[in-house]
Amino acid sequence: MAPLRTTPTRIREQGLDALVKALGPVDMARFLQQFELGSGDYTRDREEWLRDITVDGAVAEIKSHQKKRRL
Repeated sequence: MAPLRTTPTRIREQGLDALVKALGPVDMARFLQQFELGSGDYTRDREEWLRDITVDGAVAEIKSHQKKRRL
């Protein structure tokens, strides 16, 4: 006699139930957000976004934001 197989839907339901029980609904959602597949080429995109940023420029911008928050 072959063992019964659980459907993917039922496995998903049981997994979500276990996560809610262990973490609560909010932390379950936060946990699941860590595993989004995403799309694109992050390395290529990051190089484009950071092309004109220097360490000195980044430090100056951080200090500027910190100064504004103190006002």
